[in-house]
Amino acid sequence: MTIEDFVRLVRDELGLDVSADGLDEAFAEVPGWNSVHLLRLVALLERETGRALSVPDVLAAPTLGSVYKLAVAA
Repeated sequence: MTIEDFVRLVRDELGLDVSADGLDEAFAEVPGWNSVHLLRLVALLERETGRALSVPDVLAAPTLGSVYKLAVAA
């Protein structure tokens, strides 16, 4: 999964207006972000990559960019 694929997934599936340049902003700075988005994102990433993500690692991630790194490293 490329960074562009990840951004597209977040935009299209979660309905959040993000860009590759803004992935290192804290979740609190992402317009419209809430904790349910994180749960949905985990499920989407597992579906897209075919790999399980470590939920404790995802919960500890401070940004979308760090979640992306977890997803491509899994």
